[in-house]
Amino acid sequence: MFDLIVKGGILPDGRRADVGITGARIAALGDLSGAGAGRVIDATGDLVSPPFVDPHFHLDAVLSHGRPRINASGTLLEGIALWGELRDTATIDEMIGRAMDYCDWAASMGLLAIRSHVDTSPDHLRGVEAMLEVQRRVAPYLDLQLVAFPQDGLYRRPQGRENLLRALDMGLDVVGGIPHFERTMEEGAETLRDLCRIAADRGLPVDIHCDESDDPMSRHVETLARETLRHGLGGRVAGSHLTSMHSMDNYYVSKLIPLIAESGMTAISNPLINITLQGRHDTFPKRRGLTRVRELQAAGVTVGWAQDCILDPWYPLGSADMLDVAFMGMHVAQMTHPEEMARCFRMVTEDNARIMGLEGYGLREGAAASLVVLDAGHPVEALRLRPDRLWVVSRGRVVAEKPRNDTKMALPGRPGTIRRRHGPPGRGQPGPAEVGYP
Repeated sequence: MFDLIVKGGILPDGRRADVGITGARIAALGDLSGAGAGRVIDATGDLVSPPFVDPHFHLDAVLSHGRPRINASGTLLEGIALWGELRDTATIDEMIGRAMDYCDWAASMGLLAIRSHVDTSPDHLRGVEAMLEVQRRVAPYLDLQLVAFPQDGLYRRPQGRENLLRALDMGLDVVGGIPHFERTMEEGAETLRDLCRIAADRGLPVDIHCDESDDPMSRHVETLARETLRHGLGGRVAGSHLTSMHSMDNYYVSKLIPLIAESGMTAISNPLINITLQGRHDTFPKRRGLTRVRELQAAGVTVGWAQDCILDPWYPLGSADMLDVAFMGMHVAQMTHPEEMARCFRMVTEDNARIMGLEGYGLREGAAASLVVLDAGHPVEALRLRPDRLWVVSRGRVVAEKPRNDTKMALPGRPGTIRRRHGPPGRGQPGPAEVGYP
């Protein structure tokens, strides 16, 4: 007897299987015909996926768009300046309220794991207090990792390093940094040496805002890779953004990517935000600022897609839908081969989970009973449609559900409803091997 059975779903690898859940764990996966359960979800022909994962976000600033003013230039630097004003007036309760509202959005969209950077620059550290409280509140249903992030620079602000250490002592989970925002290239490189030592000493992961610039000479990622090797940090280190790689010459990149791969570090690309913020100083041709996703993956580097911002000083849109992120990344990186499109889905699920080091993630016996049922037949269709999340299950409990939203039609001689799906595999639609599944 199971507590919950999700019946008849199609897994991302193309298998059709029932998922039997007992307590907070997946107890069985396969044909569970005849098995009893306290509740049965009929997911026949629907995509059943592990939950979505966002490895790079700014929860302290979320849903603050227009405060204190609109970012008129649309640039990264104006966004940072606006946030610098807002963080000194925002209260703990207000930040908690905005972040909790967003976590509600996330749960409704099947986004059940988030890594959020928390600004540690101001001496008051109210943002740290607020996000630690949010982490406590959402812990029953959402994995929230918090990065100690010195937005103004580790050395550029007098108390920058001290405040980062205070934030880590308060309980933040990950060491962050922003080397390209330091006063000089050498100080930026020194911050990376310092931050990786801190992480190694404390046994913590590292996630660096690295080379978020159109300057091809912003090459801090090579220092990050070197320090990752020096301290044996491997996959505990993530380089986020890496947009200067878009502008680097190919010869240098031919040396850089093997170094990144050798280090074992991972990479996080934020397509919605960086194609908006980068290239603002260009006329034409205008750079889009996306890092070299396909080339990094070809070298064996784990690369994830991330949201970064929603309705804040840097980005005026967003809905907590990681499929929007993957859809945009797929287009800008020109990843439209069937295998590449399927990979884009994995980038916002399995690959992002690997970057965050999530334990018990995935659809297998013994894993955490967290999953999402989508109104789509397979991952590529999910990217095409960005469909409704019909059910979201977190640790064995249904936390969100939505009725099918078929469109009623009134056309002579045509069907009365449509769903924009193209039929499940085997019924007029490509089968698993044809849409890029393993």
